[in-house]
Amino acid sequence: MASVILFNKPYGVHSQFRKEFATMATLADFFDDKSLRVAGRLDKDSEGLLILTNHGGLNHAITTPPNAKNTNQRSQKHAKTYLVQVENLPTDEQLQLLRQGVLLKDGMTLPAKVEHILEQDLPIKLWERNPPIRQRANIPTAWLKISIMEGRNRQVRRMVATVGLPCLRLIRSQVGDWTLANLAVGESCRFYLSDEQLLALGINPCDDKRHIGQKKSALYQDKTTRQSKAYTNKPSTTLQKRQGSRVIRYKKSNAKM
Repeated sequence: MASVILFNKPYGVHSQFRKEFATMATLADFFDDKSLRVAGRLDKDSEGLLILTNHGGLNHAITTPPNAKNTNQRSQKHAKTYLVQVENLPTDEQLQLLRQGVLLKDGMTLPAKVEHILEQDLPIKLWERNPPIRQRANIPTAWLKISIMEGRNRQVRRMVATVGLPCLRLIRSQVGDWTLANLAVGESCRFYLSDEQLLALGINPCDDKRHIGQKKSALYQDKTTRQSKAYTNKPSTTLQKRQGSRVIRYKKSNAKM
């Protein structure tokens, strides 16, 4: 059975358990289950739906973004929907640019579903943010509903900024069929998925340990490679010594072991 938690992450909370300083707000302030992993992070300044699970296959399916070549039905089952408050009123041209894909520094984004919606038509009951958004006189704001299948770092913020709509507030409201529903800020709900339910999501129940093992293996290989490069990049000195009538050349490495 896969354990899944839906959490309404507050503004200012980091999507990690480790605290880098005493007053840092993290998931450790809300959960003490060490088997949980975050499936699709939200940055500190974003709010809304955060999924935690103990199942490696489910985590992998949500966090591994597709690209233009491997976009498939399974990835669409885990599409992420965001409610984005932006400065200025969007034009039809700006909305179309977001829909067809935006060129970012790390490449072109995949096509997205984008709607301009009124605040009273938002699919969630909006809560007051602390601190509130910045508001500038004579500059209107608008809400966009954006659904994407990727998961690049701060992708939605960069997309709207690229087309001239700076992001003021970002709330993730849905991942696949899972929504915030009536979860208040800081609240969570837990449920379990059977093997049959995982298969319906396009996930092999046996993928649980495999993906966790692959991640650990990749980390080990990366660490080994970095250590090897650090050693081979150390300067060395060619010395020689006489042994009888022969001169033996050898290298003295300055690397510290």
